[in-house]
Amino acid sequence: MSKSVICDIDGVILHDNALIPGADKFIHGLLEQGTPLVMLTNFPSQTPKDLQNRFASAGIEIPEECFFTSAMATAEFLKRQEGQKAFVIGEGALVHELYNAGFTITDINPDFVVVGETRHYNWNMIHTAARFVSEGARFIATNPDTHGPNMSPACGALCAPIERITGKQPFYVGKPSAWIIRAALNRMGCHSDNTVIVGDNLRTDILAGFQAGLETVLVLSGVSQKSDIERVPFKPNHIFNSVADIDII
Repeated sequence: MSKSVICDIDGVILHDNALIPGADKFIHGLLEQGTPLVMLTNFPSQTPKDLQNRFASAGIEIPEECFFTSAMATAEFLKRQEGQKAFVIGEGALVHELYNAGFTITDINPDFVVVGETRHYNWNMIHTAARFVSEGARFIATNPDTHGPNMSPACGALCAPIERITGKQPFYVGKPSAWIIRAALNRMGCHSDNTVIVGDNLRTDILAGFQAGLETVLVLSGVSQKSDIERVPFKPNHIFNSVADIDII
């Protein structure tokens, strides 16, 4: 295997919790050959252990250390910044990663307002976050996705009212930011020149790979289809119907 692999999850390996046909053989083949592999997701609300269990339920056994989330990337990003106090809007997985990175979670004079995803979003969260951002707290978000399956609100949607109130945009850590790709490469100990990213979304997975200098593989089993390629100014290096058809890594 001459290439390491960064692989998206939803729409590439799984639909909800159902296995995409042939995805198990693709993943197990990479692992058996010793290919450096990171399963990368913008979804910040599950820990690597949660994801490992989700894959096991679908019939794919993957080491916990292969998973990398936008919550983990956000913690890595914040460790490189000045300040150690954060006001967090998000679930336990994001809070857990920030605690592990040495941050204090607080609603008193935070250095950062960090937004992930939560079903418990409310008026008080918006008000408090907007006040802190307007007073100078740095606005950080795990990912720019506006919605998930069945139009469930995602991080970008939760950030929108805070942006409108303060006039300030967050720094989005997740795809299509090149930051999360660089963090994943560091986790693998690999270089962009020798890595491919496999994804189903032109505007997140493929754009992130393009901006980070990776070889890109679009699969048509999820969000983007062939007709969408003409609508963006960048092109994937390879296109396959699904991961079961990939023969270049």
